[in-house]
Amino acid sequence: MAKIEVRRIDHVTVNVTDVARAKAYYGALLALEEVPRPESFDFPGAWYRIGEAFLHLVGQSQSDPPTSKHFALWVADAKTAAQALEAAGHKVRWAGHRIPGVARFFTADPDGNSIEFQGPEK
Repeated sequence: MAKIEVRRIDHVTVNVTDVARAKAYYGALLALEEVPRPESFDFPGAWYRIGEAFLHLVGQSQSDPPTSKHFALWVADAKTAAQALEAAGHKVRWAGHRIPGVARFFTADPDGNSIEFQGPEK
């Protein structure tokens, strides 16, 4: 049997109802680098580069139902990130289960998609 050799995560897709609002969150607030989408993608959305991986926003007519599914972003300073998100009106919930050496919290984008932020514990 052939062996599957996974090399990396290429991208994560997040459904959003308002692409402009999502771009303000991911592009302006989180300062992610927006990159061009293929011209053949004739539906609403945006792409962002995060290191070697990508975040794909896809415009949908309805939000996904709330769930514990999430993706995690590593930041230089979790406390500073939490303060910036709270100042912008986003609720922050610090994680109850600790990871040694890691500060982490959860928040949601404007469509309610769950995001975990992690950074070095200081």
